[in-house]
Amino acid sequence: MSSSPPPSTTRRHLLVFPFPAQGHMLPLLDLTHHLASHGGFTITILVTPKNLSVLHPLLSAHSSDSVRTLVLPLPHHPKLPNGVENIKDIGNHGNVPILLALRQLHDPIVEWFNSHSSPPNAIISDFFLGWTQSLADRLQIPRIVFYSSGAFLVNVMDYCWIHTKTTNLRSSITIPNIPNSPSFEREHWSFMSLKYQDSDPDWVLLRDDAMANANSWGSVFNTFENLEHDYLEHLRKERGEGRVFGVGPLNLIGDKDGRNPIRDSSLKVLTWLDGCPDDSVVYVCFGSQKKLNRQQMEALASGLEKSGTRFVWVVQTIHQTDGGFNGIPIGFEDRVSDRGILVKGWAPQVAILNHRAVGGFLSHCGWNSVLESIVGGVMILGWPMEADQFINARLLVEELGVAVRVCEGTNSVPESDELGKVIAESMSGDSPEKMKAKALKREAVEAVRSNGSSWKDMQDLVNKLIHLPLRT
Repeated sequence: MSSSPPPSTTRRHLLVFPFPAQGHMLPLLDLTHHLASHGGFTITILVTPKNLSVLHPLLSAHSSDSVRTLVLPLPHHPKLPNGVENIKDIGNHGNVPILLALRQLHDPIVEWFNSHSSPPNAIISDFFLGWTQSLADRLQIPRIVFYSSGAFLVNVMDYCWIHTKTTNLRSSITIPNIPNSPSFEREHWSFMSLKYQDSDPDWVLLRDDAMANANSWGSVFNTFENLEHDYLEHLRKERGEGRVFGVGPLNLIGDKDGRNPIRDSSLKVLTWLDGCPDDSVVYVCFGSQKKLNRQQMEALASGLEKSGTRFVWVVQTIHQTDGGFNGIPIGFEDRVSDRGILVKGWAPQVAILNHRAVGGFLSHCGWNSVLESIVGGVMILGWPMEADQFINARLLVEELGVAVRVCEGTNSVPESDELGKVIAESMSGDSPEKMKAKALKREAVEAVRSNGSSWKDMQDLVNKLIHLPLRT
């Protein structure tokens, strides 16, 4: 990507601070890779020791002059087990203790900054780390907040945090001051603001941190105009023109034609997909954090069997029980062996979603999975369970029409006959959702191409960062 040269030969130094959860780290590292590839920056990435390995692909792609690390020990928090430094090792209930532990890095960062011969000119930090706004103010440098989520979610979160004391008393809310005036049931809005307690000083801190994001120098979103135009525009009005950047899908940068990613031909699942007709397979996966209970597994197995549809089903936890694998009925794999495959453990999700045979994705509607589905041109069969997933599902189903809702709730169990019917109808022929998903893929590809909306916003962001004033 072209951009104006820096006003001097000195590179701008950026401090990048991710939140240690896969869904947060990976898109911010994609953005970091793009900024490092530009050549106008020196980038320092702040991580705790056990998260250093996540950076290896990025560090191997760039010289130490371009990308370096700042490794600081994670401070102790009483609700955080020893050795836990990433959400994958504790689950989403670890968000708050990890947030509070990271908050204690304020002084070590200030000490490092003051001792550095060429300290950062700006901080780019995850939206969970709102306290870095006051850190940036103290260091007298701008802070850019990075949202691994969508703009619709941020509109809803901002409202919920501002009105915490009143919204938490209601069974449902309507938000009149954002586009389309969406309504939500109590359990579907921001899970963190729902837990807020005025009497708990930790929650007061976290609320203040969340609200500080709106005061940042810039807000960067992993989304694109044709996906969330109204919500990006609303944030531009709220936060200021030229301060909101929609630069996604970040997983498309470097693959601007939306072609299939490099694949490992030894992977059985991809070879199996090669033998299936186009758009005939539904891919089933609920992310790395969520594991279904026995009743949910049994209902899902029954629904897939009754649908008559080809499928790839990723099963996270692997152990044998009296009822088969993780509650999957004994004999299920044999009965569906001619049209279904179970992947026990890790699966190459991006490669699967980009395979010509895959036409549907039964998903929890986490934002990274949503974007990967969009890039693959695959419709979503949504089963939102927690956190942002209900809000993402509303955007996909009610507003964009690229998804159908098959169930919702962490502990909900779908009715297997109805589930099978919805899967079969959604996957048959050219359903409206399938066609809209393919059209949205084309729009995503256009967004990151030269002169596309995300390309322009990325160029604008890079130019503004390059022209930051140098410290004297």
